[in-house]
Amino acid sequence: MSDALKNYGPVLVIAPHPDDEILGVGGTMARLSDAGAELHVAIVTTGRAPRFPEDQVAKVRAEAKAAHDSLGVTQTHYLDCPAAELGEYAHTELNRAISAVVQQVDPRTIFAPHPGDIHLDHQLSFLSALVASRPHQPRYPARIFAYETLSETNWNAPYLTPGFLPNLFIDISDTLQRKLDAFAMFESQQKPAPHERSVEALKALATLRGATVHRHAAEGFVTIRMVE
Repeated sequence: MSDALKNYGPVLVIAPHPDDEILGVGGTMARLSDAGAELHVAIVTTGRAPRFPEDQVAKVRAEAKAAHDSLGVTQTHYLDCPAAELGEYAHTELNRAISAVVQQVDPRTIFAPHPGDIHLDHQLSFLSALVASRPHQPRYPARIFAYETLSETNWNAPYLTPGFLPNLFIDISDTLQRKLDAFAMFESQQKPAPHERSVEALKALATLRGATVHRHAAEGFVTIRMVE
């Protein structure tokens, strides 16, 4: 497999919640790490009591650390915006949080959630990622891709919200198992098959995306911007 992805770095994966990054970009993250690219993950939100008990939040963070370590993530950034409450959160504050991590990492490539996802946290995180990446700055990301998240992207409203129509496919045939193993580390977030938040469903999607481009497994992305 080519190491062409090494030129993508530094890379920043923006995840509204812990495990979104694995669901959408896990196999590509493993490839990027193997290629020597600097790899960062920004977890936008943190659960807050009483909706999310402190022990549950701590457990998910521990799961994320194990998953990220297994994939070779350079650094995980927690932005600590309120989970499932971004609709009521000042958008200027979300813009500020995501802009700060973009300026810190200075990524060449950003992977962000798809704007058609049913979860408002995903939609708003995408918009703030674009705000943070506007090309009128001296330095800005040259590549921006949107990824799909099982249980969010697949529940959008056909013809009414943006559909996920991938035009970039990254071969993860050699890293699919690492992606599945990383997701399996999120024990608190998993459901039994055929729920879309299952290891089986994640493998099925990778197989489908791979078959689209005659590969054993792939992750699909929508290209938002490329400047070369």
